Amino acid sequence: QVQLLESGGGSVQAGGSLRLTCAASGLLYNDYCMGWFRQLPGKQREGVGTVNSVGRSVVLSSMRDRFNISRDNARTSLYLQMNMLTPEDTAMYYCAAQKTSGGRCYNWDFSYWGQGTQVTVSS
Repeated sequence: QVQLLESGGGSVQAGGSLRLTCAASGLLYNDYCMGWFRQLPGKQREGVGTVNSVGRSVVLSSMRDRFNISRDNARTSLYLQMNMLTPEDTAMYYCAAQKTSGGRCYNWDFSYWGQGTQVTVSS
């Protein structure tokens, strides 16, 4: 079955960087659109961005200047590089996968989810 395992979260001071990794297994990785989501304390989960099978990524405009999404198909891994972090980025970050035609990303609907990794940014 599809399994997604996030890692790389932790505590960092404002202005710092973190790189999250999602290791995917149990799927033909190239057939999947991959995404990152986050859930801030007391808020609903929100999308951060997606990346299709050929590596074209889309990041939410509010984070685009600081966050970058990439994938390594050979390693069946997904990455979220986060720079210039602020306390407002404190959240649980989730990896998600959705099987689509050619691994294209069409929307924010995902079938498979990881357990999440916590990111805490202190001021």
